Amino acid sequence: MDLNIIAKEKKIKSVWVLGSTSKVAQSICVELARNGCERFYFLSRNKIKSKEFSKYLKLKYDVFVEEKFIDLEKVEFLEKQKYFSVSDFDLYLITAGYLGDNELAKRNYSEAKRIIDVNFTSIIPWINAITIKERLNKKMALWIFTSVAADRGKPSNYFYGAAKSGLKVFSEGLISRCSNKKFSVRVIHAGYMDTPMTSGKAPRILCINTSKVAKMLLRRPFKRGIEYMPWFWNPIMILIRILPNKIISKL
Repeated sequence: MDLNIIAKEKKIKSVWVLGSTSKVAQSICVELARNGCERFYFLSRNKIKSKEFSKYLKLKYDVFVEEKFIDLEKVEFLEKQKYFSVSDFDLYLITAGYLGDNELAKRNYSEAKRIIDVNFTSIIPWINAITIKERLNKKMALWIFTSVAADRGKPSNYFYGAAKSGLKVFSEGLISRCSNKKFSVRVIHAGYMDTPMTSGKAPRILCINTSKVAKMLLRRPFKRGIEYMPWFWNPIMILIRILPNKIISKL
């Protein structure tokens, strides 16, 4: 399917990204730029990586890029500064996340709080700012990346899984809220992808290239609901959810 036709029909000409230095976000942005997206708005913490990627997009595709730098650990400060204001974009993309150190989080409150804040608490004000009542009657899309870790708590990553589970349940409610609106909400339960976050932590055979993820998602940019990416994580997680605890405790 020709993504140029899709971008033209669906008018994906602008995108807002929270977590723009993640590999999957950058793959999606490159695919969008290749197919006619003209305006990009990036929010991230890593200034160096963000500026490098913005420069690449501008030079390669002659697009407009605006950047802001934030720290999702400091949600209270952002609230006080009335930072959570968002203008209209065709696509809103949320890929921000932090795997964290599960062992450290058991004994260190700051690490535990950081995992919860970056993956859940600090994301909610942005989603609220995006999904204002006036915007729900417009043809726009919101993609929220969660994780298959949200489906079942495991000893190896239950702080991360708990945070992503909170985001998952919140997003499910948002899907229902927008079910009869023009505004579409899409929740992507991501399995292992070929990213720095999963490097050395996952079998390569289960890791999917982020460029493939971008292409698959952009085939239907206004698709609604929950989906596993890649698809085979759905049956895998059905099995994981029914495994007895004595097996899960070894994972």
